[in-house]
Amino acid sequence: MKPTSLLILAAAGLFAGILAGFLGIGGGTVLVPFLVAFNYTPVQAVGTSSLSILITAISGSIQNWRMGFFSWQRVLAIGFPAVVTAQIGVWIASRIRPSFLLVSFALLLLLNIYLVDLRQRLSARQPVGDREHTQSPIAKSIARIATGGAAGILAGLFGVGGGVIMVPLQMLLLAEPIKAAVQTSLGVVVITGMSACVGHFLKGNVLLLEGLILGFGGFLGSQISTRFLPKLPDRIVSLAFRALLAILSIYVFWQAWQKYNINQ
Repeated sequence: MKPTSLLILAAAGLFAGILAGFLGIGGGTVLVPFLVAFNYTPVQAVGTSSLSILITAISGSIQNWRMGFFSWQRVLAIGFPAVVTAQIGVWIASRIRPSFLLVSFALLLLLNIYLVDLRQRLSARQPVGDREHTQSPIAKSIARIATGGAAGILAGLFGVGGGVIMVPLQMLLLAEPIKAAVQTSLGVVVITGMSACVGHFLKGNVLLLEGLILGFGGFLGSQISTRFLPKLPDRIVSLAFRALLAILSIYVFWQAWQKYNINQ
């Protein structure tokens, strides 16, 4: 691999790592489209992204823990269901047409814009604290299992850590403020990323060199962004999250169209 290519991969990982710390995502929403643009197959992009995500999420979660913004109880309650369902996502990803995989990913991004907006509208009608008191322990457990299960499937299927769905679902189902959801999400991404990475590695979908370089960049980026997240207003974090999803969905739709035309 040429030195220029190595630098580009490291820069992409750095950018994804910064987004991971700010938005609670593993970075797959950026890395999968990036790797597809570099002519890797969608399933290679998904598998390689999962390795980078694992490194990035570990880095960011360690920093959140050191700063006192890490809840083991929340992370494990959502993470355990994700371990199981991530393998379902890996199985589906290995059997789906590349163009359809990309279209599904783009639709997921658009869905999450709606979910974040829906949660904000609900919060405006009912304060978060009031809703937390009305939720029973059983309802919270079911909500965390549903959130983790959905995140795990997406981790295996799309090569994302699951944060793109975990952040909105925590806000919607568990009444979490966005920054708490981001910090918990990044911790769960460690679990989903590990499960998805192992599954893809066993199927030969992980490119080690590319994944490690992306992960190194992500390691540095997440260290930077997790230090600044607590200082940002919730409104700014929410706006950045939705803007990122909108831009990426347009790009992924375009990539899917390109793949579809090539296969015709």
